[in-house]
Amino acid sequence: MELILWRHAEAEDTTPDMQRKLTDKGRKQSLRMADWLKERMPEDTRVLVSPAMRTQQTALALGLQFTTLDELAPGARPNDILHAAGWPDGEDNVLIVGHNPTLGMVAA
Repeated sequence: MELILWRHAEAEDTTPDMQRKLTDKGRKQSLRMADWLKERMPEDTRVLVSPAMRTQQTALALGLQFTTLDELAPGARPNDILHAAGWPDGEDNVLIVGHNPTLGMVAA
């Protein structure tokens, strides 16, 4: 199993938190990163995304189908992320599009 963690691109500093959109810079970042990922990630990778607007917009840059999971929303616990991905015993490759500091804690 490969687990890929992708923090959303640069977002506006507004409220409410769940409705924050990507900035112009963030949209460019997400497209560049999506191009990089598509060249490297396994074809059968499942994409799981937080319901926050900024993560949804980030994931759309991939041009692939994805699943939105409430348990990946801002404030998620590291175990929530790992459980959603099926880590470590899952057989699927999984890309999580989420938020820091949780993704950093998952990586650690």
